[in-house]
Amino acid sequence: MASIYYLIIVKNSPESILSDINAISKIPAVANILEIVCQSTGMGFSAVARVTEDRWIACATFDQINFGLVPGGELVLETTICNEIREHQKAVVIDNVAEDEKYAHHHTPLMYGFQSYISVPITLRNGKFFGTLCAIDPNPHKVDTPQTIGMFTMFADLIAFHFDALDQVSISEQRLQEELEISQLREQFIAILGHDLRNPLNAISNSAQLLSRLNQEERVQRLGDVIKNSSFRMNGLIENMLDFASGRLGGGITITKTPDEDLGKVLTQVIEELKMIYPERSIKTTFCLDYPVSADGKRIAQLFSNLLGNALSYSDRESEVEVTAFSNKDEFNLCVANPGKQIPTATMERLFQPFSRGEVEPNKQGLGLGLYIASEIANAHGGKLDVSSTPEKTCFTLSIPINN
Repeated sequence: MASIYYLIIVKNSPESILSDINAISKIPAVANILEIVCQSTGMGFSAVARVTEDRWIACATFDQINFGLVPGGELVLETTICNEIREHQKAVVIDNVAEDEKYAHHHTPLMYGFQSYISVPITLRNGKFFGTLCAIDPNPHKVDTPQTIGMFTMFADLIAFHFDALDQVSISEQRLQEELEISQLREQFIAILGHDLRNPLNAISNSAQLLSRLNQEERVQRLGDVIKNSSFRMNGLIENMLDFASGRLGGGITITKTPDEDLGKVLTQVIEELKMIYPERSIKTTFCLDYPVSADGKRIAQLFSNLLGNALSYSDRESEVEVTAFSNKDEFNLCVANPGKQIPTATMERLFQPFSRGEVEPNKQGLGLGLYIASEIANAHGGKLDVSSTPEKTCFTLSIPINN
C-alpha cells in the first residue's frame, strides 16, 4: 500500500476529542465489531473514526495489513472520503476502485492505495454526526451488498447507542458529584450555624432568667418573659434545622433507646418548661403509664415539645390544652389536643412534609420543620404520628410499639 499521511496528535487534541477517543475505548463491543467486519468482508483494516469539520482521528482500529494507523492517529481530513460522508451523511461503498467510475481517479484511493472500501456514518441520538465506521483493503472485495451494508449500519447504530449511554452516565456522575458536594457544604454550613447560634442564645436565655430573679418589677418581668419565649422558639428552630440536615443528608434521625425510659418524667419536664414560657395557659394532663417503654427520652421530649408548643401557640389563651399518655402491653400512646380552627384538608395532606405550613399568623412564623421532625422521630421508633382535626378540636397522636 502507499504511504500513509498521518501523525499521532493525541497530546495536541482538544479536550472534547480526547474525551471522545477515551469514550470509544471504554466500549468493549468496539474491538469485537472491528474484528467481525474484517472477518465478514475479508478486508484487512477497519476503524472507528471521529470526524469533525477540520479533523479525522482514529478512535479504535483493527489492522491486519500493517496500515499503521493506531488510536489517536490523524489523517489529513481533506484526503479522506469520510470528509465527504460528513457533508452528505450517506454510506460510501466500493467493491473495486479500478472499476468504479466515480472513484477510479479519486485522490483518496490513489493516495492510500486501497481497492475496496466501505464507510457508514455514526449519528448520535441528538442527530449530531460523530464520525464513521469504515474498512479498507488493498484488494477488491464484494462489499456492496444489502447484507454487508446492513451489518455496518447496525454496528454504527450500536456504537452510537453505547457512546450516548456513556455520555449520559458521565453527565449523571458529574451531577451526582456536584449534588454530593453541595450536600456536604450545606450540612457543614447548617452544623456550624447551629453551633454558633447556640452559644449566644444560651447567654440570652440565662440572662433573661437572671433578670427576672433580680428585678420583680412587672414591666421587667414581662420583658424577661418575652426574651425567654423568643429564646425557646429560637432553640427549637435550631434543633429542627440540625435534625433536618441530619435526617436528609445523614441517612435519617438517629435515636438511642433506653429499655425502661421514664416517659412520665420526660413529659412532665417538657410541660414545666413550656409553662414557664406560657404561664397563663392551662394544660390538663392524664398519664397512665403502667408498662415500661423502650424509647429515646430526649427525642420523645423533642417530639412532645414540638406538639405541645404548637398546641399552645395555635389556640386561644383562654382555652385548655389536653395531654393524655398511656402505655399498655402493646404500645405507648401520646395525644396532644387543643381547641381551635379546623386544619384544611389540603394542609392536612402535606402537614408532615418539610417546610409545609398552614395558615400562619404574622407573629407565628417559622421554618415549618417541627411536625416533619416529630414524624421522623416517630418513624425512628418504629411508630407513627397521626393527626385528626374537627371544627372543635385538633389532636396529634403518637403511637409506638412498647418493645420496638
